[in-house]
Amino acid sequence: MDTQQISAPSRAPSSGVVHINIRLTDGYSIISNRLSQHQDLSLLAIGLGTHIQSLPAGRRIGIKALAATFPEGETAIAAGLRELERHGFLRRTRERVEGGRVATRTESYNHPEAAARWAEATPARDREPVPVAEPEAEPEPVREPEAEPVREPEAEPEPEPEAEPEPRLLPPPTAAKPPRPPLPGPCRPTEALYAAAADLLAGLRRTAPVFVLSEEDVRRLVPGGAAWLERGMRPDAVREALTDDPPVPLRHPAKLLRHRLITLIPPPLPVAAPVVPLQNCEDCDRAFRSPVAGVCRGCGEARADGTEPFRLSA
Repeated sequence: MDTQQISAPSRAPSSGVVHINIRLTDGYSIISNRLSQHQDLSLLAIGLGTHIQSLPAGRRIGIKALAATFPEGETAIAAGLRELERHGFLRRTRERVEGGRVATRTESYNHPEAAARWAEATPARDREPVPVAEPEAEPEPVREPEAEPVREPEAEPEPEPEAEPEPRLLPPPTAAKPPRPPLPGPCRPTEALYAAAADLLAGLRRTAPVFVLSEEDVRRLVPGGAAWLERGMRPDAVREALTDDPPVPLRHPAKLLRHRLITLIPPPLPVAAPVVPLQNCEDCDRAFRSPVAGVCRGCGEARADGTEPFRLSA
């Protein structure tokens, strides 16, 4: 008959816990102090991690299965499992198994730091078959616990496929680019209008130093500036519209000015109705509006009828 060996300290401490240890020969698990004495885990998470590491491979450890075994509710158990995942003691992934089903695979780690270093140094194709070895037990006859039947993980319902975003239709790199829009020009070009536009473009660097243009740049952009001035824009308003909020850094000022001259040009001013001047009737001396001198409408009808036109008395 085996005699159980009891170990106790020869001198008990004055305070704190006293361990009365009985040497175990069966029904025990080796749990790392990295889990049992973790300073950032809650007692619930430490208890869950200890329970999970003591289970045989293949045992179900879903939230509902644990809640059916222990008094804690599903919310508390889910929070404890998330703690273990956050600190590397637990890893849950969803994988597709035979028959097209989706199952949850759970991996429990007794040494997260060493497992992480091993994963970094080991190629992905060699990680699966290599288990983490446990320390050897003391040289005493140990009777292994009977292995419990391995249950296949229950298949979870396959999630509905998410709607794929519609593909963006992009032209191939070899496709011909559309031609650039033409630079606007004045409807009635004059030398004075072109000269004012050239002075405006060449002087942009006075208020916006980054807009330094060459003579060739000014020559090419003058028609666009003249079109703005012809449409009633003041030079200071044109200058502000063309140089406001440039990109940083500004690599091609001439290209930016050409783009803004095309896209920001204001519409033409509405044409004012012509003013018809006043005329004095040659017969009655009344005032009437007409582009040419002559007689008013009444006197014109009188002349057509052969009657004496109406005359004002002197």
